[in-house]
Amino acid sequence: MAQKYPRDRFDRIPHGVERVGAHRAPQRPGHRWIMFGWAALATAVLVGIGITAVVVNSGRLDFADEAQPTESAAPVVTAEPTIAPDVPVTVLNGTTTSGLAAKASEALVAAGIPVGATVNASEQDLTESYVYYSAPELEGAARGVAQALPETEVRFEATFAEIGTPLAVVLGSDYATAVGG
Repeated sequence: MAQKYPRDRFDRIPHGVERVGAHRAPQRPGHRWIMFGWAALATAVLVGIGITAVVVNSGRLDFADEAQPTESAAPVVTAEPTIAPDVPVTVLNGTTTSGLAAKASEALVAAGIPVGATVNASEQDLTESYVYYSAPELEGAARGVAQALPETEVRFEATFAEIGTPLAVVLGSDYATAVGG
């Protein structure tokens, strides 16, 4: 006994589609090649990532900055130490040792280097001593000052020119130790 059901939207089949019941519609031509292409692309990407990971982990590939300077055997050319009798040196004491700037001034005057002022620095806990020069042409004079004082290094600092100090010595605890202060 066959029953008759009313027609519904599932009974309407578009023209040109050959299917019956719940079967899927036919696939487009070349759909398998598209699936194969996507699978091949995914495989290639995964293989590439895997090879890169192995090469990086084995140390054969280094992404570090290659533009790092190499140490050269030749020393850096600097100005020859000179004495500039027309450029006074300001001596700053950057320690709690009293009289350290005066002691350094005496050593500079004995070496023929003019001293403009001896004062305390704004900081009293400095550990390293430096001779600062404010213009490139004063590098030789700064090196001459550094030769007269033990434990001092030479540095360029343009801000001293703004306050009218072409050469300045900032004394730290290393100088105090060197001279027994």
